[in-house]
Amino acid sequence: MTAAGIAVGEIVAERTVHLTRESLVRYAGASGDFNPIHYRDDVAASVGLPGVLAHGMLTMGLAVQTIVPWLGDSGRILDYGVRFTRPVVVDPETGAELRIVAKVGAVQDEAARIDLTVTHGETTVLGKAQVRVRLL
Repeated sequence: MTAAGIAVGEIVAERTVHLTRESLVRYAGASGDFNPIHYRDDVAASVGLPGVLAHGMLTMGLAVQTIVPWLGDSGRILDYGVRFTRPVVVDPETGAELRIVAKVGAVQDEAARIDLTVTHGETTVLGKAQVRVRLL
């Protein structure tokens, strides 16, 4: 894709990801982040959380992965940043759904800024989630 091939406001990718408590355990094993707020309801409650939370970096990784099929090569990602604005509570029985929409925010020279909207229910959970990608 080239700068001429995309337009500001265009949705380039979207998906819904279902997280379960098992997803959190698997991520903890892969990342080494075994903070008990990610798997124990009693610990989460003791520190004032509404329940077991998905790892922020898991949410961030799932969000950016949404654009990789569109890009064709993750090596075209130049930079990526987010603000963690709201937690993703993962219910022990029903889990949690993350909805990710990737939209072209800006195009300049040989790069584009892709704005990611990441929601859990009606709540946006990542703020200013932006990926700068190299165009062909």
